[in-house]
Parts: sequence; C-alpha cells; structure tokens
Amino acid sequence: MIFIALRADIRPEKRDEWLKGIADYTASVRAEPGNLSFDYYESGDTPNQFMIVERFRDGDAGSAHVATEHAQNFFPFMATVVKTRPKIFYQDREDDWADMAEVTPTD
Repeated sequence: MIFIALRADIRPEKRDEWLKGIADYTASVRAEPGNLSFDYYESGDTPNQFMIVERFRDGDAGSAHVATEHAQNFFPFMATVVKTRPKIFYQDREDDWADMAEVTPTD
C-alpha cells in the first residue's frame, strides 16, 4: 500500500480556482482502479494551507496514477496556484491502517 500526505500553501487570490480544481481532481483520482482513498483538508490554523491524503493499492497503482491524463493536467495547474513548493510524505507499506493503541471505545 502506498500512503502519501501532501501539504500545499495556496495563494489567497487563487483559492476559488484551487477549490474547483482539487474537487474535480479528487473525483477523477477516486475513480482510478488502484486508488484506495483520496481526501483533502484545509488547516484549521493556517488559511489556504491544504493537506491531501491519498492511498493506492501498491506501487504499480501509484505509477499508473501519475501517468493518468488528469494527473498530468493537475500538476501544471497546481503550480499556478501554490505559493511555495508543496511538501510530501511518501510511504510504501506492507499493511494498511492499524488500530490506535491509546484509544478504545467505551460504552
């Protein structure tokens, strides 16, 4: 399983353009056969700072994703709306989500 977290600071004057672009991109990525999840969130503390969290079945699915037409179109679009180069965390894992040890639901 491939896990990717990406942080992007969006130019305030490009916010509406970004929100439309990321919504369209999200729908396209979620439709990919190797995609397990794709979500984006805005920081509660830093306006116009967004996190993208995505998971793909494996490295082949990740490679296929990058080669899609929608990804090849999104990357140049993203370059026009970000303030700085986005930061990325990439992890290739054997397993998927694990239970959080510190919290067990109570009745």
